[in-house]
Amino acid sequence: MSLSAGKKANAVPKDRVVIGRVGAPHGIRGEMRVIPLTDFVDRFRGMKEVMVGEERLHIESCRFHKQFVILRFREYPVREEAMHLTGKLLTVGRDETVPLEEGVFYTFDIVGLHVFDPSGQEIGVVENVMRTGSNDVYQVRRCDGSELLVPALKAVVKSIDIKGGRMVVAMPDTWD
Repeated sequence: MSLSAGKKANAVPKDRVVIGRVGAPHGIRGEMRVIPLTDFVDRFRGMKEVMVGEERLHIESCRFHKQFVILRFREYPVREEAMHLTGKLLTVGRDETVPLEEGVFYTFDIVGLHVFDPSGQEIGVVENVMRTGSNDVYQVRRCDGSELLVPALKAVVKSIDIKGGRMVVAMPDTWD
């Protein structure tokens, strides 16, 4: 099983994790609507700072309104100043991710893993994780360039080694 701390974006450094996207201004006091891109929305309550690109922003207030997190940043106390943040990604360091239970992984840790069959033959690399509702599906780019869809089921995914950068899968057509 995998969780998304945030969706990957090309401009986000590897040591950062996306947790939200700044939306439209909210009111006239510099508050901004943030669309959460994390499975742990409550994390915003206790946060003191986030990054937008290379800029560190200090959170002065946080509250929730409908599906949005409403944040006010010390650096942008006026609506007109804060508006330039619209569309930008909020990130935190990987070391600030919420610890997960054993056997549960962040999506950003799964993407990029090299996939092997049980005999050690490399199949390809995970390019994306699709959330289907019942279980995740790993999109694997095979070594020959074709695509393989791997259901994230214990019967198929035999092991995941994030530090080693590898996943072992036994696809149904290879079962004995």
